[in-house]
Amino acid sequence: MAGKQPTFKPYNQQQIILLPPSLEELVPKSHPVRIVNEVINKVNLGPLNSAYKTTGASSYHPQMLLKVLVYGYVSNVYSSRKLEAACKESIYFMWVSGMSYPDHNTINRFRGVRLKEALRSVFEEVVLLLAQEGLLSIEEIFIDGTKIEANANRYTFVWRKAIATNKEKMKQQLKHIWEYAQSVAAKEDELPDPPDFTTIDTEKVQSTVDKLNEVLGKKKDIDKKTKNKLNYITKHYPANIARYEMQEAILEDRNSYSKTDTDATFMRMKEDHMRNGQLKPAYNIQISSSNQYIVNYTIHPNPTDTTTLTDHIAQHEESFKSTPAVVTADAGYGSQENYTLLESKEITAYVKYGMFDKQQNKNYQAKRPFSADKLFYNPQKDCYICPMGQQMHYIGDIKNKTSTGFEQTLRRYRAQNCSNCPLNGACHKSKGNRVIQVNVELERQKKKAHELLNSPEGIERRKKRCFDVEPVFASIKSNHGFKRFMLRGKQKVEIEFGLLAIAQNIRKKAA
Repeated sequence: MAGKQPTFKPYNQQQIILLPPSLEELVPKSHPVRIVNEVINKVNLGPLNSAYKTTGASSYHPQMLLKVLVYGYVSNVYSSRKLEAACKESIYFMWVSGMSYPDHNTINRFRGVRLKEALRSVFEEVVLLLAQEGLLSIEEIFIDGTKIEANANRYTFVWRKAIATNKEKMKQQLKHIWEYAQSVAAKEDELPDPPDFTTIDTEKVQSTVDKLNEVLGKKKDIDKKTKNKLNYITKHYPANIARYEMQEAILEDRNSYSKTDTDATFMRMKEDHMRNGQLKPAYNIQISSSNQYIVNYTIHPNPTDTTTLTDHIAQHEESFKSTPAVVTADAGYGSQENYTLLESKEITAYVKYGMFDKQQNKNYQAKRPFSADKLFYNPQKDCYICPMGQQMHYIGDIKNKTSTGFEQTLRRYRAQNCSNCPLNGACHKSKGNRVIQVNVELERQKKKAHELLNSPEGIERRKKRCFDVEPVFASIKSNHGFKRFMLRGKQKVEIEFGLLAIAQNIRKKAA
């Protein structure tokens, strides 16, 4: 007797459907693609439409292409070829594209060219829409930065230090062979005094090479080694110095760049699998966040956060025609220049300075009993009192300039007699009398910051910063796997991160 047969649901690929299903029915009401559709429909696309010509063949609708791109970044589909395939294979992409099938060239051209001038305004409108719904604030923000690897070769680099070293070698070789030429041509007095090789450029190198060839070319008795040197200099130096000048123009105030993306700078990356901070071409991404929504973003070529705040605040003002009321940031932004900027704009700044966290540690404080910040200051006599009770008198100011040109003034105070002091060697390590340097303005700003950060509101904002701005980077890089840009050049990288920022905000809203 045969056993009982299992029961299966009907399966017939050739079954004719009387009423074919619509894509509208297949997309769940709460699906993120509907949020993308809803948000982009509310955005004014006038600036984007103006990127198209009024003549010629018809183009795919920019609203449709923008929805496809944004939903692609929401769903971790970043490649133009994968987006092309998704428009033919995915129900959600078919629905949002209205069954349009743009190819990868169209998508890439739209992303890299059409969005060049318009994406920032789209991002700003999305932020304002979310602000109107009460989901975020553009007045109270948290600022932080991260590094994302550039789409560039990791081994085709140019270093400022290497250029300087090579130019110094060129100077020495030119000087050496000029001196030899002078010794050979001394009797005929054919060679003038050597040129100033303190700085060299294309014109100076070329004229030096021409003059050396004019003098030494007539000589038949010059040694072979010198002749080979002259031939090498003639063949390579003019071209080399021209190349170095071009590279220095690209570097501007940076220390390095990648030959395959000249806007990318080599930075230490924490995400390296060896966890040893390898140098890779990257961009420094700065964002402002509010309730884990991205309010503002800027792209920077310099690896440190300290010098990015001025441009970041300026972009916020340009985007929203207002200055943020409250800024919270970590110690990477705690410089005199930044404190001065925030004070001048009347922004309440909960910004740590470099030693803030260590100063909260009593054990660390106990290990530094003789540090300059623990010395007593007598304002009437304008002097500090050293650990032995002796006066340290003012001996003058020194001026410092930061890499951005910001000028700092440091007041110097010197002890009277350290040679016979029983604390000599423990109080300080210098050989003579102890000298301390005090930045009066920075000390005032740090005291103000210390009071704000340790106030009840300051403690609350310090706690909130850790789970407001930092999870945004974790979501983009770890949860959604975006650790390397697809496009090259700062302008296109800004477009790409703008799409990431819009996608992050829509994901957050959908959640």
